[in-house]
Amino acid sequence: MTVSPALRDELLAAVPGLRAFALSLTGNVDISDDLVQETLVKAWTNFDTFQQGTNLRAWLFTILRNHFYSEMRKKKREVEDADGSLSAGLSVHPEQDGHMDMEDFKRALLELPDDQREALILVGGSGFAYEEAAEICGVAVGTIKSRVSRARGKLVQILDLNPAPELGPEATPEAIFAVAGRR
Repeated sequence: MTVSPALRDELLAAVPGLRAFALSLTGNVDISDDLVQETLVKAWTNFDTFQQGTNLRAWLFTILRNHFYSEMRKKKREVEDADGSLSAGLSVHPEQDGHMDMEDFKRALLELPDDQREALILVGGSGFAYEEAAEICGVAVGTIKSRVSRARGKLVQILDLNPAPELGPEATPEAIFAVAGRR
């Protein structure tokens, strides 16, 4: 669409009012100038949607207002992080590693003898004390402790955890097995 000289002049005449309105919305001269510029670009590229004979000034102010509120909504979801310090603190370990570690652990757990697996699951997985696990299994407390110890050793061997690699965001095998051994 070609813009008539009269329409172009009317557009230019609206700029001071647009600047004042933008400044009242933003409170910042630089941001308001950017807002006016964006409004004029949008108006120029969409002049074919403007209906001749309607209020050009109102149309421009509507574009400016809508753009301002769209940017405000967008900024609510964004966080300023110019130096990258915030994003650096938000790093996450890849999930597939944890998933694969868990699959390896399940496979290794199935390789344990039934009595060792049972003792390890009761003490390490279900949180029972050695005494409770011994009662459940109908064996002596020393037998449960022995089974859990042998199960841990066998898992370390199957999973090749020497030296111990990191299994998750903060856990090491020794830490996991130590927690299980406290019960």
